[in-house]
Amino acid sequence: MDRQPLLLAKISRHFGSRLAVNGITLTIPPGQFVGVIGSSGAGKSTLLRLINRLVEPTAGRILFGDTEVSALKGRALRQWRSRCAMIFQHFNLTGQLDVLTNVLIGTVADCATVPVLFKQFSAERRLAAAKALDRLGLLSHALQRADTLSGGQQQRVAIARALVQSPDFILADEP
Repeated sequence: MDRQPLLLAKISRHFGSRLAVNGITLTIPPGQFVGVIGSSGAGKSTLLRLINRLVEPTAGRILFGDTEVSALKGRALRQWRSRCAMIFQHFNLTGQLDVLTNVLIGTVADCATVPVLFKQFSAERRLAAAKALDRLGLLSHALQRADTLSGGQQQRVAIARALVQSPDFILADEP
């Protein structure tokens, strides 16, 4: 894990005329657990999506140590997203795939495309995914379709997917 602070400098995001995030400046030191609390529609999810660049800031900068995250593109952006694992509010699992493959999808940022298309992951990656599932009490469901699990089990699969990335930090949207 990289021990650098995350800095949001006057970050804003508009969706048309609607202001979702308004000039937030925030420094998160390494090793901190930070919760963002607010009413529904206050911009909490948008803030997380700004950090991992699933949405672009309208204004401001995002810095992680010496890296200007808000300027990353292409492969560097994909690598950034793997460093800040996201646990989505609605899991974002592929229901038709088995649980193990859903967890392995968290590792694709640094994999070759063709093997991923054919679900060919190394034994090392499969072992890491199995360990993450075991840690969350789901190893016995590894070969089960994800859409057959309960909501709580699906959330734990999403957490395992984040953990297997060995991220610098985890962004959890209503975990």
